[in-house]
Amino acid sequence: MIQFKPVILSGGSGTRMWPLSREAYPKQFLTLGGEHSLLQQTVLRVERLERYADDIELQAPLFICNESHRFLVAEQLRELGTRSDAIVLEPAGRNTAPALTCAALVAMQAGHDPVLAVMPSDHVVKDAESFCSTLAEAIHLAALGHIVTFGIVPTRPETGFGYLRAGDPLKGQARILEAFVEKPDTETAQTYLASGNYLWNSGIFVLRAKVWLDAIGRLRPDIMEPCSKAVTAGVKDCDFFRLDKQAFQSSPTDSIDYAVMEKIAGEGQSAVVLPLDAGWSDLGSWPALWEVEDTDEQGNIVHGDTFLQDVKDTLIYAKERFVAALGISDLIIAETADAILVAHKGSAQNVRAVVNYLKENGRYEYRHHPKIHRPWGTIETISKGERYQVNRLTVLPGSHVVTQLHHHRAEHWIVVKGTARITRGDSETFLLTENQSTYIPVGVKHRLENPGRMPLELIEVQSGSYLGEDDILRFKEPD
Repeated sequence: MIQFKPVILSGGSGTRMWPLSREAYPKQFLTLGGEHSLLQQTVLRVERLERYADDIELQAPLFICNESHRFLVAEQLRELGTRSDAIVLEPAGRNTAPALTCAALVAMQAGHDPVLAVMPSDHVVKDAESFCSTLAEAIHLAALGHIVTFGIVPTRPETGFGYLRAGDPLKGQARILEAFVEKPDTETAQTYLASGNYLWNSGIFVLRAKVWLDAIGRLRPDIMEPCSKAVTAGVKDCDFFRLDKQAFQSSPTDSIDYAVMEKIAGEGQSAVVLPLDAGWSDLGSWPALWEVEDTDEQGNIVHGDTFLQDVKDTLIYAKERFVAALGISDLIIAETADAILVAHKGSAQNVRAVVNYLKENGRYEYRHHPKIHRPWGTIETISKGERYQVNRLTVLPGSHVVTQLHHHRAEHWIVVKGTARITRGDSETFLLTENQSTYIPVGVKHRLENPGRMPLELIEVQSGSYLGEDDILRFKEPD
């Protein structure tokens, strides 16, 4: 029986699909090309594997994510009812080679050497059956010691992807991986397409944990050493595994491709490529949605409350408000509570310039949505002005907001749904139910809890001379 563990990478900066995605809420958490988020689609896709091979033992997946995204990952897994082996937290981004190295070390902690499939969490694969069939073939090859990568069968002379050059046949659909090839110009891409020997680089790899550790240790000991220290000194924290910050940050930044794969490509049978023809897209920009979303008779992709007249080949995402479009074509319109993007399809790659502008000018819109996810639930800004801000708070059952106080603002709380247990000052504790309210004066320590079995929702009105998030003094939680 082959032990198999999916390794799902959940990084990203949230720039390509702005304003739907943000730095604190990148695209893998969005629902695109299906009923579930991209991360959830990745999990569900791999779970189908059990139908394809009786000799493969599918283990609980292992996730690698930025520490700031940990509760988003955990909540999306909870929604699926999926158990994770571990959610490994990176204190800083170091690209995919250190991520896989830490994942392999964690996977081997129980003394096993499973086959790993490391894959991004923000890709769309329309044909899950073909994907799992190819994955099963890759797992059997990896069990024999090969490092397998998926090469996407190209459908056009694409200049935005790197390519893999496939060599001699090995076994089944597998071919020797001869080389990684950089993004070509249009003429070269047309040549690649015509030859039949070039495939798009998917960024998906299947290999034994020990095979990877041996390769990275031999070729990049400067990555292996700090990652080994980061795992050894790491700390288990409920569902999370926290890598040691100092050790991990001392690792160089590098990708799986550059650190290992390009060095072993063409070296005998070490590196193998499997063609994948399964409706794959990495959703690298807004126009990629035309590859994975259904369109109307005029070629439009439409979500939300909209009215269209004489509109063609246009994408409209209306998240919060009614959007009307008249007499337009080849546009991308994405509306959220705090931002609107209007772009020609040909300019969609320049969305990063908007994000850079927001970041350089200290604007929050590059990083957060008005609704921000916290360990205890969510906080959503409804309105704000001079000396006031109105928020909607949702506190999950059994959760609480850490004890804190504010030096410059008071808070008024009105319970909309559920039951709140409130501690005000050092000794006053009381319950509030629907339509009841209370007041937290400036400088008074307070704590908000949800003791019930349903989410607690309340409206918070902040007022005062300064409403910044740094006006919070948090108190250490009791053990």
